[in-house]
Amino acid sequence: MPKIAFMFPGQGSQQVGMGRDLFRDDAYFGGLIELGADLTHEDLKTLCLRGPEKRLRRSFFLQPLMVAVSLGYRNCLAEAGVEADVVLGHSLGEISALAAAGVVSDEDAIRVAVKRGELMDHAASVCEGSMLAVISVGVDAVNALITELDAPGRITLANDNAPEQVVVSGETELLKTFAGLVASRKLGKCRPLSVSGPWHGPQMIPAREAFEAWIADAAFEVPALPLVLNATGKVEREPVTIKALISLQLASPVLWRDCMDTVRNMGVDTLLEVGPGRVLSGLARANHFGGGTRVFNINNLRGLAHYREEAGQAAEE
Repeated sequence: MPKIAFMFPGQGSQQVGMGRDLFRDDAYFGGLIELGADLTHEDLKTLCLRGPEKRLRRSFFLQPLMVAVSLGYRNCLAEAGVEADVVLGHSLGEISALAAAGVVSDEDAIRVAVKRGELMDHAASVCEGSMLAVISVGVDAVNALITELDAPGRITLANDNAPEQVVVSGETELLKTFAGLVASRKLGKCRPLSVSGPWHGPQMIPAREAFEAWIADAAFEVPALPLVLNATGKVEREPVTIKALISLQLASPVLWRDCMDTVRNMGVDTLLEVGPGRVLSGLARANHFGGGTRVFNINNLRGLAHYREEAGQAAEE
């Protein structure tokens, strides 16, 4: 039997039109969207299907939408009899992973995503910041460049995604200077991310503190299956610890490379990226998952059908 990990994507994986096939006649998904719309006072269906893209990027709207779409496809997998052995999510994707692990209900995951997005948007509104993917440059070289810029707190490592794929976060103009250094020294490539703020850096400390206070009284259950968290890159089981770590993550680096190492060491041989985009599938390959590991994108119902076909053929062999 395969050992399956569900990976849930975060902000930056979105696109106008995501989840289109779920909007047609999926009552479960429709309920999550309706809840998100009530909480945000926004027509999330129209925003998701038609944009505009700039408004879609606002965390207050995007976070419940991303969680709803991810959990919509997770529900389709469950109806098809496909269950995970371990779950994890990238940044916002951790909220989807909480629901998939039974820590919170799917409806409460939407509520958490709305509050998380609201607080992050507010923190981003009082600073001029963004994020930059840095390709073919390792963590040590990135940290050396940050030190060279001598701007503590103004630019920081946000994601350690893979051996040669990291993300920096900070002031927009300083990120341009950083990208110029990478280009002029021919170290690698930089690509701006489609996000609306400098996530996972000190600029998000106010959001982290407010989120930590808000979530303190929320009902969290012990995970029903292994849950790997970004802040440590390890499996976590205690609800109090989980609350602390998903709060800490708002203003500290996403240790995705460590998460991938943990999943590998657990013997996972099938990775399903459940939700919009293909970012995490690419990061799986960048973390040297290949050969005996199968990677699937469940970002539409065709992807689910393809996985079921491939799984059926593998079972027959």
